[in-house]
Amino acid sequence: MEESMWLQNGGERRMTPRMLFSELKCREVINICTGERYGNVSDLEFDPCSGEVLCIIVPGTSRMFGLLKGRDAMGIPFSKIKKLGEDVILVELP
Repeated sequence: MEESMWLQNGGERRMTPRMLFSELKCREVINICTGERYGNVSDLEFDPCSGEVLCIIVPGTSRMFGLLKGRDAMGIPFSKIKKLGEDVILVELP
């Protein structure tokens, strides 16, 4: 349900896309540098003063039979997002 809304900027009106969190969390996050799949977005971190999204949170991986430690939940800075596709979010992490 991606829609657009009008933004007023010093007398200039322009259309900007917007997205709901429910749409974002259905997308898988993939690192374009390594091909690693991090899973779907589980949460967002934002600045409460400015409302700016700081990072997306992807869940950690579970332990295997309690022997091997999985990856902890990970925050990916919003600036590292390279593409918001219809099904995936491509990020660039070293």
